[in-house]
Amino acid sequence: MTPGTRFRVQNTFAEVTTASPERSLLEPIKRSGGRNSSGRMTMRYRGGGHKKKYRVIDFKRDKHNIEASVQSIEYDPNRTAFIALLAYTDGEKRYIIAPEGLKKGDKVVSGASVAPELGNCLPLRDIPLGTVVHNIELRPNGGGVMARSAGTYAQLTAKDGKYAILKLPSGETRMVLAVCMATIGSVSNTDHSLQSMGKAGRSRWKGRRPRVRGVAMNPVDHPMGGGEGKSSGGHPRSRTGLYAKGKKTRNRKKPSSKLIITRRKTKRR
Repeated sequence: MTPGTRFRVQNTFAEVTTASPERSLLEPIKRSGGRNSSGRMTMRYRGGGHKKKYRVIDFKRDKHNIEASVQSIEYDPNRTAFIALLAYTDGEKRYIIAPEGLKKGDKVVSGASVAPELGNCLPLRDIPLGTVVHNIELRPNGGGVMARSAGTYAQLTAKDGKYAILKLPSGETRMVLAVCMATIGSVSNTDHSLQSMGKAGRSRWKGRRPRVRGVAMNPVDHPMGGGEGKSSGGHPRSRTGLYAKGKKTRNRKKPSSKLIITRRKTKRR
């Protein structure tokens, strides 16, 4: 046991079947280090990290009624979930977000008339009530945008006319057009939230630089800075003075607010 491994909690990656990605589905990533086009730092605490390439993910699942077999389950450095390499019967290969329980050799398919089985993608109108889904579209043919990170899922609770009602991972209940596509099952790598880096160096490998607390700064650098010794910094707020606890940030005039039935759960003080 070394100081770096003493408190480390790491995934065993037992589900991952290969270490080499599909080269035809890789694209380069240009890292910014938190700088904008003028070279100014607009996002702090970013930079460095191991070199990596982007895996092109099929969020739309628009290759309908063509069966695909799972070639491998792979690690993706750009997201918390694992990804699955699909080989279609016509020879094309695509990456998808791997659902929990999907294994090498399994068959998946997408389309309006497919069975609601693990890994299959179909419209919400054709999915039975109570089914757990992920990679959910908000706009028809727009690609999945909800419930895509490790271990997350939404549950189809009801159908009302042209809308389907989903309970999201945040606890929010909202309406989504029933023609939008969703994938059956929950997202893989459910143990991701239990991980602990163990040492600062592992965060640096991921491109995360040390984060400095506001109360440790001087008054010129942060609203919570200054004071003698470990004096409190007052109300928690950002560097620009916006309150960090309790301030509502959602636009009250946002059109999609009428589709939200129950807001997400918040901590009560």
